[in-house]
Amino acid sequence: MKIGIVCYPTFGGSGVVATELGLELSKRGHEIHFITYSQPVRLELLGNNVHYHEVNVPEYPLFHYQPYELALSSKLVDMVKLHKIEILHVHYAIPHAYAAYMAKKMLQEEGIYVPIVTTLHGTDITLVGSHPFYKPAVTFSINKSDAVTAVSQSLKDDTLRLFDIKNKIHVVSNFIDLDKYNHSFKNCQRVMMAKENEKIITHISNLRPVKRTKDVIKVFYNIQKEIPAKLMLVGEGPERQHMEDTCQKLGILDKVIFFGKSNEIDKILSFSDLFLLPSESESFGLAALEAMASGVPVISSNTGGIPEVNIQGVSGFLSNVGDVDDMTKNALYILGDEDRLKTFKENARNEALNFDLHKIVPQYEAIYEDTLSKCLVL
Repeated sequence: MKIGIVCYPTFGGSGVVATELGLELSKRGHEIHFITYSQPVRLELLGNNVHYHEVNVPEYPLFHYQPYELALSSKLVDMVKLHKIEILHVHYAIPHAYAAYMAKKMLQEEGIYVPIVTTLHGTDITLVGSHPFYKPAVTFSINKSDAVTAVSQSLKDDTLRLFDIKNKIHVVSNFIDLDKYNHSFKNCQRVMMAKENEKIITHISNLRPVKRTKDVIKVFYNIQKEIPAKLMLVGEGPERQHMEDTCQKLGILDKVIFFGKSNEIDKILSFSDLFLLPSESESFGLAALEAMASGVPVISSNTGGIPEVNIQGVSGFLSNVGDVDDMTKNALYILGDEDRLKTFKENARNEALNFDLHKIVPQYEAIYEDTLSKCLVL
């Protein structure tokens, strides 16, 4: 198949998953065309089966905000015609599904029919899409897609609750390439982050308020009072300065390492003993899955799609949002016994196997084939 993929080309989970999906599809013999405003951060392989097409948005004094949707729609039309793309897979309902539908209608005027598969990732539904100003456009975009997927059952339920959806929504979970998490790092590298007797606690996110970074600091503060520990914080965002100030006030700044955006997440996770994800909401919890793939048990909130990834009492523990005391208790329970910690680490890795890309990507292929076959009937 010749597949066009539209996504946000950033460090966010949707862009990462879309890029990894395209790369794996290319390895399975499909021709992949990434169409977006800059090259996706995880897109390192370009070749015969992987192509990138940049969407340029001309600047006109007439427009206060440059019309990206128009530029994207026009680019999609051009690329479909030039490369004979058979199907478009767009990640995020707006603006991508909206722009893809406009491209589809323009192409139909020339006798070309290209179906659209839309994947919902979370923010497009729970934050942006539920805003009254965008709700009609999101509803329209989802209903006009030829196939719709959501990355978790929780997100599917939220979508059906918030919007008047006529389309069937398939749940296709986010995934991970487990082959990339067979670490071979040396233990001598661990001492660069913590002493031998210290446990390594990790949190990875964009440090936004929805991640409840204050709870990350509170839980770690409680842990380090009972067990020697270090906290590894990976990511950049608006809460970083407040986190640093809080650590300073609590007298634990010397026990916390702020990595910012890092290309060594796999190394950091390979030496970690526990992962904290106390988010207000998560459509899936990809960061938790990455931790589990590295054999790191997870202490998380019991919200959104996280319980579909982090299994209570197996790969870690779930607590109510904001229940710092329960999260602390569960963390100390795991860390307090070496045999128990080893069991949770093994369980975390085993649960991650359920989300291996070799199991998930064929589900997308089946949806493409089914969608194309229905279009041929039309």
